[in-house]
Amino acid sequence: MNYKKEHAALKERIGHVTAPDFEPLALEVFRFQAACNPLYQRYLELLGQPPEKVQRLSDIPFLPISLFKSYTIQTGDWQPEAIFSSSGTTGAISSKHLLRSKAFYQQSARRGFETFYGSLKDYCVLALLPSYLERSGSSLVFMVEDFIRQSGHPNSGFFLYNTGELLQILQKCQKSQQPTLLIGVSFALLDLAEAHPTDLSGIIIMETGGMKGRRRELTREELHAQLRQAFQVEQIHSEYGMTELLSQAYSTGNGLFRASPTMQVRTREITDPFAQPVPGRTGALNIIDLANLDTISFIATDDLGRVHDDGSFEVLGRLDASDVRGCNLMVADLK
Repeated sequence: MNYKKEHAALKERIGHVTAPDFEPLALEVFRFQAACNPLYQRYLELLGQPPEKVQRLSDIPFLPISLFKSYTIQTGDWQPEAIFSSSGTTGAISSKHLLRSKAFYQQSARRGFETFYGSLKDYCVLALLPSYLERSGSSLVFMVEDFIRQSGHPNSGFFLYNTGELLQILQKCQKSQQPTLLIGVSFALLDLAEAHPTDLSGIIIMETGGMKGRRRELTREELHAQLRQAFQVEQIHSEYGMTELLSQAYSTGNGLFRASPTMQVRTREITDPFAQPVPGRTGALNIIDLANLDTISFIATDDLGRVHDDGSFEVLGRLDASDVRGCNLMVADLK
């Protein structure tokens, strides 16, 4: 294999992938990563899964997401332009995701958002992400920072604790019918809702999940009900992403997500990671992220969910420690 030539060709195709091309392209990415990613190569060996035997997406083994906490995951030999890290909880080991190209991530993230919401240049983008701004290495802050630059609106920006200024801008945008995105971590949006219940009808309010230990955990339904009532909007939007992914999914309401063009979501049986679940039944989520070309595109997450026939999906919770088995039994043998 000519690594540079193959990498350049795959990268170009990923940047323009459409639904009909997804499966054949994902299979080519699998073969590329099976050949050029030492950790994934070893994982396939331990599973007794020769890459040449993989003919369909359902044949591909997904790497446990926990390995981002203990291994450097790279396809090929390159120097990262950035390193993203998860926030985690106090005392927990953070995941690390090496980023080969900032520009490639930005291109993918922009395309994902604009697939569902139109051009970023039409928006005023307001970000309420205090827990992420207060630490370094956040992929979410990196993405939203680029969205703010792309919007070009003079009032776009991050807001930490200056909620008075934020509310003034929101009301000004609402009055002028300026398309506006308010994206925020869940606890910060709840704080705003409780302290300043305000009619924000017409504003896109998008939660990114996470209480980060600041508040009691709520179900998505509870969270959205409180935010809808406080801000007098019909729907609360959601973004689904994580440190280990360079693609995102979005929900325009009711917790039903649709993935970016570079992403596809499947489920696996909770207690047997290599078994195909009954269609429509709750399982653990497996994610194919073609934008992860330079790390690993096939990730077995610790999220629980349900995938529908049209490819949309719901996120229903998290696996607890007792459920994470099978995939992780071989982690110690990867060294």
